[in-house]
Amino acid sequence: MFLVTWYKDILDVVINNLLYFTDRIDLSIFYAMCIVIELSFMPKIDLIADKLSKFFMIISSLALIVLTLIVSYDVIARKLFSGGSIAMQELEWHLYDIIFLFGISYTLAKDKHVRVDIFYDKFPFKMRKIINIIALVAFVVPLSTLIVLEVLPFVQMSISQNEASPNPGGLPDRWIIKSIMFWAFIVLLLQAAGEIRKNSYMISKGGK
Repeated sequence: MFLVTWYKDILDVVINNLLYFTDRIDLSIFYAMCIVIELSFMPKIDLIADKLSKFFMIISSLALIVLTLIVSYDVIARKLFSGGSIAMQELEWHLYDIIFLFGISYTLAKDKHVRVDIFYDKFPFKMRKIINIIALVAFVVPLSTLIVLEVLPFVQMSISQNEASPNPGGLPDRWIIKSIMFWAFIVLLLQAAGEIRKNSYMISKGGK
């Protein structure tokens, strides 16, 4: 309970400091692009981002294991004992959210996101890295910033209303899972800075 209260207090401070930017999306995206580019010049930002993304991926992996066990239990309980739990079923999609959201930045770090581009692989090495940088600055950073800012009012409302599941026996404190989206895309912004640095370095070194 202490950890939940502590986390809630931190989230309140962060939200109150960022709510100013939710009505200034265009300006906020521009600032975010500038900040990410500046961070990409910071020594070892790529290593810091990779370690943070790896930490979140470990959480994602653990969530996947727990999700597998819960789904197995839920299926057995419903099929064999005509039982089941609303809280367990809601926990399943909460865990799925964690798996998906916390895995985004790690997937970016490993360059494993799906590419639908028949020309990219045919481009010269430096051209591919330049395209990566442009995509990060022009698409990843603006989209991540937009999601971070748009989710803040919903998290704040959820906290103020002490939102819980409307289903009998459902999970309380729904604001916790909603706040996961905020942190996931903050980490993605940091990872974007790291990826810009990596690609810039490879361009300067010719892929070595």
